[in-house]
Amino acid sequence: MKFELFLAARYLKAKRRQAVVGVVTVISIAGVAAGVAALIIALAITNGMRRDLQDRLLGSSAHVQLMRVNNDGIRDWRPLLDRMRHLPHITAASPGLYEQVLVARGARDGGALIEGILPGDEKSVSDLLSTATPGAASALEPEPTQVPGVCPTQPPIVLGRELAETVGASVGDSVMVISPQGEMTPLGIIPKFVRFRLAGVFHSGFYQYDSQMGFLRLADAQCLFDEPDLVSVISFKVDNLDRAPQIGHDLEQAAGKGYMTTNWMEQNRELFRALKLEQVVTFIVIALIVIVAALNILIALTMMVMEKTRDIAVMMSFGVEPGQVRRIFLMQGLLISLIGTALGLVLGYLAAWAGAHYHFIHLSAEVYSIDTLPFAPRPIDGVIVAIVSIGVSMLATLYPSSAAARVLPAEALRYE
Repeated sequence: MKFELFLAARYLKAKRRQAVVGVVTVISIAGVAAGVAALIIALAITNGMRRDLQDRLLGSSAHVQLMRVNNDGIRDWRPLLDRMRHLPHITAASPGLYEQVLVARGARDGGALIEGILPGDEKSVSDLLSTATPGAASALEPEPTQVPGVCPTQPPIVLGRELAETVGASVGDSVMVISPQGEMTPLGIIPKFVRFRLAGVFHSGFYQYDSQMGFLRLADAQCLFDEPDLVSVISFKVDNLDRAPQIGHDLEQAAGKGYMTTNWMEQNRELFRALKLEQVVTFIVIALIVIVAALNILIALTMMVMEKTRDIAVMMSFGVEPGQVRRIFLMQGLLISLIGTALGLVLGYLAAWAGAHYHFIHLSAEVYSIDTLPFAPRPIDGVIVAIVSIGVSMLATLYPSSAAARVLPAEALRYE
């Protein structure tokens, strides 16, 4: 073992004449471990929040949506849909007709964004129907005998679970859907009331969708909104999420003048920007624990230099150079930070793994949009945290190691 490292290890393990030096050393190691573990857990949570929100957003919505610039809907949409779904990078496409409505049952009601869909196409671009109760998606299949423009009696509807609970409806119940696209009468526009049968509920785990969305058959939605053979948007699933803006631009060019697109990045830009800022702020705040631990290292080494002044003087009188003395205490600080960092990494990753595996921390979905606290530990975070921890700790060793190198043997041994 190298001379400096050997002495540093001996000093770290040796019994103290002053017990407080050993206590401060143990506190320094514990502080570094606590700071590193807290950083690993905090970064795992922020990464998990970003990952879960992104996965659920992408699973619950299309990657790219095509619509008219003036937002008056797309007519003669079938040829356009067939042409768009064969473009490069497009893996699936689905038409949809959106409208804000009021869903009511008895005295209870709730606002909802209702989408008229073709279930087979919708399931290819979104996972919402995949989380619905059995038989719900098949109930929305088009009826071949339905006459265009004629609304059937109590057609099926599928609502988010939270929305169904808000209006107090269970599967099989009748609910009233009130559309603002009403009928013109001598008294003005009267909202249109249509009764639907609740064919099922879906639960995505994303409160925004579960509490505000519902699905109808496309033909029933066109009948309800008095918009025959019209869709609001054509939704697309693409093969490369990161290229969604470029693919959207290509779709605009292929669709022709008067069309525009939006993509998942544009729709959720502020959300992911806030999550990124939260990750940076969390790192800075919790890193203060490591800085406090580094101050403990500074105190421990300073006290050790004071305790070992005579030992240092004896070594220097035997020919040990000041640079070697400096490296002894630098090595000792390095050992403290390495031990603390290693313990912190083990504890942090174990806690993050347990949180990700057992989901024992539950959240309020109304506030956080997800119902359990997610953990997503990444190896790169451990590398960054270890570098920061060791770097800060080494900075704390500069002063006491330099003080040790400045010890004068004659002055230290004058009264021995």
